[in-house]
Amino acid sequence: MTVLEKGNITIHTENIFPIIKKSLYTDHEIFLRELISNSVDAISKLKMASLAGEFQGELPPAEITITIDKENKKLSVSDTGIGMTAEEIKKYINQVAFSSAEEFIEKYKKTANDLIGHFGLGFYSSFMVAKQVEIDTLSFKEEAKAVHWSCDGSPSFELSESERSEIGTTITLTLMEEEEEYLEEARVKNLVKTYSDFISVPIKFNGEAINKQRSPWKESPRDLKDEDYLEFYRYLYPFQEEPLLWVHLNTDYPFLLNGILYFPKLKPDVDVTKGQIKLFCNQVFVSDNCEAIIPEFLMPLRGVIDSPDIPLNVSRSALTNDRTVRRIADFIAKKIGDRLKSLYKEDRNEYIRSWEDVGTFVKFGSLKDEKFKKQVEDLIIYRTTYQPEVPSKDTPKVEVQTEEGDEWQDVSSSEKEDAPIEPYTTLKEYLERNKENNENRVFYCTDPDTQATYIQLYKKQGLEVLFLDSFIDTNYFIPFLEREYTDVKFSRVDSELEKTLIDEEENKEIVDPNTNKTRSEVIKEIFEKSLNKPRLNVKTQALKSDDPQGTPPAMVLVPEAMRRLQEMTALMQQKTMAFPDDHVLIVNTAHPLIENIYQLSKGSIIQGSGESPSEELVNLMCQHVYDLALMSQKGFDAEGMKAFVERSNKVLTRLTQQ
Repeated sequence: MTVLEKGNITIHTENIFPIIKKSLYTDHEIFLRELISNSVDAISKLKMASLAGEFQGELPPAEITITIDKENKKLSVSDTGIGMTAEEIKKYINQVAFSSAEEFIEKYKKTANDLIGHFGLGFYSSFMVAKQVEIDTLSFKEEAKAVHWSCDGSPSFELSESERSEIGTTITLTLMEEEEEYLEEARVKNLVKTYSDFISVPIKFNGEAINKQRSPWKESPRDLKDEDYLEFYRYLYPFQEEPLLWVHLNTDYPFLLNGILYFPKLKPDVDVTKGQIKLFCNQVFVSDNCEAIIPEFLMPLRGVIDSPDIPLNVSRSALTNDRTVRRIADFIAKKIGDRLKSLYKEDRNEYIRSWEDVGTFVKFGSLKDEKFKKQVEDLIIYRTTYQPEVPSKDTPKVEVQTEEGDEWQDVSSSEKEDAPIEPYTTLKEYLERNKENNENRVFYCTDPDTQATYIQLYKKQGLEVLFLDSFIDTNYFIPFLEREYTDVKFSRVDSELEKTLIDEEENKEIVDPNTNKTRSEVIKEIFEKSLNKPRLNVKTQALKSDDPQGTPPAMVLVPEAMRRLQEMTALMQQKTMAFPDDHVLIVNTAHPLIENIYQLSKGSIIQGSGESPSEELVNLMCQHVYDLALMSQKGFDAEGMKAFVERSNKVLTRLTQQ
């Protein structure tokens, strides 16, 4: 072999190789990603040269081949690309393309693993794992001669003739002893799947292509079916539930961006601050961390974003403040809003079915992003006790194209089973529907199970209740609504009783001429004496009902301001809110059980004798009524439940003895 030249690699620091090995690239595995990316670039350049008429021959099949030689500890990456001449090797390999490597590394060392390939350093990442790197290449140019280049990790190189006879390039790495894991077949396949799976050029290993090659996000939505999107989602996120819907992003102005974003079903324990969107650059995987690019409220979305216009050569803080990145984030948020608006208008049933999960994104986005809030404020819906007319289930599937050329498809299908549609409403619809009765008030519940008694009471009096019962509602979204709708009063069903629920004409008669006390006042005294809780505010009111037995004998209320204060304190202390000692007991004087307690206290209900019942029985029954009311507001702990059962047994025993 004839040596053509020996010399030193031109760099602007003493020796870049120790920096490469120890300082710049902490994640050594990305060397294979970079070599494959260089091969793809070389293949693309040969195709362009052919189209431009610079290459007259027949294009070889586009492919990249990875070869392992365990015995000699060598790993090779070959391509059928454009190749290089000796002069091009001198220009592109022997000169490092920046002037101050050390300053660069110090500035960007935290994000260095994302920078390879953006400063002409892709090839040099080989020296992270190799003690010797060799290049065999033959340029597409006429009369070009094959060239062999070799370097042992020092600034010295050797350039000589090569026996290569086909156009293209082979990079051969002789691996360091501590890097021999890259000689394992499984390790190589895993790296290809992780970083280069969607590159359109086949990557061959042991005679077969090991990458998928197809990247759906780069295709036109018109060429994709629902099953294509679902299959891609299953591939990215195996063993996960099917997504609710998706958005296909596709724009080339004012930046280039492609992607597919999915709305997943949200688990109760989902971390909404942790992103699961995969970032690609020209179909090469870069990171599964898009926090600086995706708006915070869209973090739980899944899928792929691919853009060469996202600057990877800056720190995360600079990335967040980058103008292009901010415009991309705004663009994505707008397209998500457009997608939701389209679904809301074209298939409200499907929108409602998805709302339990989609609603979290919408509400969180409204809290975090003013532009997004304005875009979706009319799309926020609430489950309600009102029974509206159910929309038609025969709404056809639609495909929409926006003015910027971004397209999407609907996940809904005529073959999809129609689940029952629960009644939902917007706040605007609620206020309009109830403007005569509610005086611009919104009645809501936060826990349909524990507040079922209250909800039923409101329903029986024709008062509509909204369900604000998601984890984001109580501490964040309800206060947000109150700030947005300052002229609307939001009342939780267990904070106070609406006046239309109370029969003001009951209990006004005087029952004790000596004291001029009404029946209501006497019952109040009975309960206050029996319960003996100084911080408990007992009120007696008659609840309206056609069937008094269908109403609760008593209800516990927690005033809104007090509850909010305790909830905020518990949130700040990261504790579960304790039920406040200061609360209200509403005793329903229209209920037969309360009438019985009233009569028992007078000694007028006796079975079989003229004896007066003991005061203990009245006390037990008052406590029992209070327990039942308290139970609908909060669950008892073990001790509380034990005491409740013991009191219940005593009440039943005493009643059977009468």
